Amino acid sequence: MTDDTLIESTEKLSEKQTTSPAQEQTQSAADRILSRLSETKNTGKNIQDESVHLEKSIEERLTILQTHDSIVQKEEEVEVPAELRTDDEVSEEEKDSSTTIVDYSGSSKQELVEKLKTLLETRPVQELRTDVESIKLAFYKLRKEEINENRQKFLDEGGVIENFVIEVDPLEAELKELYKKYRDLKTARIEEIERNKQENLKAKYQIVEELKELINKKESINQTFGEFRDLQRRWREIGVVPQAEVKVLWETYHYHVEKFYDYININKELRDLDLKKNLEIKITLCEKAEELLLEPMVVKAFRSLQKYHTQWREIGPVPREKREEIWERFKEATNKINKKHQEHFEGLKSEQDNNLKAKVVLCEKAEEISNLVISSHKEWDEKSKEMVELQKVWRLIGFAPRKENTKVFNRFRNACDAFFGKKREFYGQAKEEQNNNLQLKTDLCIQAEGLKDSTDWKKTTELFIALQEKWKTIGPVPRKFSDSIWKRFRTACNSFFERKNSYFSNIDSEQQKNLEAKRALIEEIKAYQVSNDNEDNLTKLKEFQKRWTEIGHVPIKFKDEIQKQFREEVNTQFGKLRFDDSGRSDSDFKTRIEGLQQSPKSKMKFKIERDKIRMRIQQLEGDINLWENNIGYFTKSVNAESLIDDVNKKIARAKEQVKSLRERLTLVEKIETSSKETK
Repeated sequence: MTDDTLIESTEKLSEKQTTSPAQEQTQSAADRILSRLSETKNTGKNIQDESVHLEKSIEERLTILQTHDSIVQKEEEVEVPAELRTDDEVSEEEKDSSTTIVDYSGSSKQELVEKLKTLLETRPVQELRTDVESIKLAFYKLRKEEINENRQKFLDEGGVIENFVIEVDPLEAELKELYKKYRDLKTARIEEIERNKQENLKAKYQIVEELKELINKKESINQTFGEFRDLQRRWREIGVVPQAEVKVLWETYHYHVEKFYDYININKELRDLDLKKNLEIKITLCEKAEELLLEPMVVKAFRSLQKYHTQWREIGPVPREKREEIWERFKEATNKINKKHQEHFEGLKSEQDNNLKAKVVLCEKAEEISNLVISSHKEWDEKSKEMVELQKVWRLIGFAPRKENTKVFNRFRNACDAFFGKKREFYGQAKEEQNNNLQLKTDLCIQAEGLKDSTDWKKTTELFIALQEKWKTIGPVPRKFSDSIWKRFRTACNSFFERKNSYFSNIDSEQQKNLEAKRALIEEIKAYQVSNDNEDNLTKLKEFQKRWTEIGHVPIKFKDEIQKQFREEVNTQFGKLRFDDSGRSDSDFKTRIEGLQQSPKSKMKFKIERDKIRMRIQQLEGDINLWENNIGYFTKSVNAESLIDDVNKKIARAKEQVKSLRERLTLVEKIETSSKETK
């Protein structure tokens, strides 16, 4: 290759680099080639070897810069969440405040203020961010509870909400002053960091100036090279500089380092040793980069790679025959990690887009409910449950894209606030209705107290039952009267029914005959021999139970004993029968329910049994509704098919339990009706 040809090709290479991020670096290299060619003509150096070396150097540096620009571009294409941002995207304040989370929820307000004061006096400000925010949240949670408690106490004492005044809390003022002190310390810390960066920038530019002067020194090569190594060491020891200055600073530094290598005639043995050492360091960086391919945390691997690239740029040249090989190895690992990083954030963005769609659906549903015109307690209760279910589903959905997450959350929260605000307004207007209900229930108490001493057992029992049914139809009363009015009514009812039970328990003659009859029946059950026909055996045992029920009451002192003997003998006979588990369970249940007919408080026990079954049915139906809603919300979620199969199985099992419980409820009502007719 001739001098003119090399100059022409170098000028063309310089002209091509007009728009890429590596333009300035490549142009500088091209200028240096032209300068060196001019000097080479005068000194008679080998042009061809020197040109090949410099062209490869240009290509390598161009590839590094293009790779760096590509990495930056990929980072900007995906909007990374705050917790996943790279070091360049995280402010100094965020870096310094990463500490272990401490739970302050069990502390009082005074303790929280004292803890914050102690932290500000004993620990560096860069370690306090998490603690300060946790203390502030815990304090205002207690403050809110205190205000709500005072407001409720004010309302219970007859106050009007518009007249309620929040009292000044001196601890809150002290907390705010401490928080201001923390902010001032943090601001001073950030200003100090920025000053240090500027000082570091000046120090590094001073090293660049010393590099320039190093080339012009006339002293032994060993001494010059020692000074050069010392400058490199000082460069690495200096801390970070402002991000906006990094690229220009590094390009300036690297230009003068290369100029030192290009224009200082270093002793060949010393240079070869330095090149070998640089090669070993770059091989180590290649191995570290390849190890990052096994790192499960993609963002962590990407950040580590950026540090390796910075170290790579600061390492000097390697032997010419290894230069391309070592760079290709490092570049291959870089490309693979960059690809994983890009795929990770593309997947994250897709998932967040799906979460946004799901949250928009919930917003629309919440807005639909909040816009309804509701005029009854029952409907308010139903719609409140629906709104609570929407909130539960909301919490199951992950983050939406950062720029939309706050917006969609505010939309959902506004719909919820509007609904519950209208609910509070409705119940505020219902206060007059509650006072009317109090008067109606007071009238029922007066009637019950007038009947409690009656001895017309049958008629008075019917009147009390009517009063109780009417009580159920009356709505709620003011909360502060709720317990007292109920206790008054219940006391009157209990007084009558206890007197009635006492009266009938004294009918000894008939009950003594019933006792003898039941003892005889127990002996008959003992003597019964079961056959191989389970159906016939079951019919016979049911007949025993029916006869037991028809005999009537026994003296109260023998009631539990005789009932226990009867149950033991019946259970013994049932134990001889062969049933599957479900059949035995239903049979035992029926036997137990039929046994309630003998209790002096059978009506109350039947009611308890009914309420228990109904409560369980409502619980299961609520679970079924929640699961069915979840299926609708997550049909487009990842792994939706296995999740939906799981939920469908739960729904099927719950429906089977509801069916069985309804059958038992029907059985209880049937036996109870039969018992009333017998009496």
